[in-house]
Amino acid sequence: MTLPSRLPFEIIRDPAAMRARAEDLRRDGRRVAVVPTMGALHDGHLTLLRRARAMADVVILTIFVNPTQFGPNEDLSRYPRDEAGDLAKARACGIDLAFCPTAEAMYPAGSQTFVEVRELAQPLCGASRPGHFAGVATVVTKLFHVTRPHVALFGEKDYQQLAVIRRMTRDLDFGIEIVGVPIVREPDGLAMSSRNVYLSPAQRAQALALVNGLGAAEAALRAGERDAAALLAAARAPIEAAAADGGVRIDYLELRDADDLSPVAVVTRPAVLAMAVFVGTTRLIDNRVLKP
Repeated sequence: MTLPSRLPFEIIRDPAAMRARAEDLRRDGRRVAVVPTMGALHDGHLTLLRRARAMADVVILTIFVNPTQFGPNEDLSRYPRDEAGDLAKARACGIDLAFCPTAEAMYPAGSQTFVEVRELAQPLCGASRPGHFAGVATVVTKLFHVTRPHVALFGEKDYQQLAVIRRMTRDLDFGIEIVGVPIVREPDGLAMSSRNVYLSPAQRAQALALVNGLGAAEAALRAGERDAAALLAAARAPIEAAAADGGVRIDYLELRDADDLSPVAVVTRPAVLAMAVFVGTTRLIDNRVLKP
């Protein structure tokens, strides 16, 4: 029997129903891709969906603002939400299924199990946001169990998150291909983020210090600099210049091995320059892999 090339679009909210649907799709011999998101879709997310469409027979978008990855003083309550707009954008990219559960469905009363990836989750955002990656690893594990994908796609802007998910997938034998997709940027270079909507026009201009810092470090590397401290100083200079006007604060700015996120003193192999910077009250992250 020949399977139809495309499925009718569905929105599923119940985890058990989603799992049953995914099992049917796999039984039919279809290759399934999932793109997990928290919604507020921008062109970075849509790039993931288009890439997934090219890699699989069935594309599942998940939209779930995961409460367990937010700290007590973070922006869970005001995180941007626009399910109808998100679904319209996603359907234009050709997705087949949208899994949009509630928090109560994902974390039933009495839930007490979490997934932890130890070393990779400790530095960078892990140090600034205790418990964040346990929340990420747990929800991604649950989404994998529910959607049963062959391949899952994530953006490289969340570099540490991608590293944690890759390690978790290997360590727990999920048998899922994890694909990282390069950062999508605005025309002026700012990394696309759902949180960019928080920025005022003045803060939006200040935020360019992040990408300017990455560019300064990369230029220093091309000029022959390999000392981590010097490369970090080059990256820090534009951000500190923006901070002089007020409202900008570095959370962290570090150079780490691109594979295991261990500290780097001299760049002799690919290293990720990763940063988190507060612009006003908005925390932005960005990174660039420096290759000697």
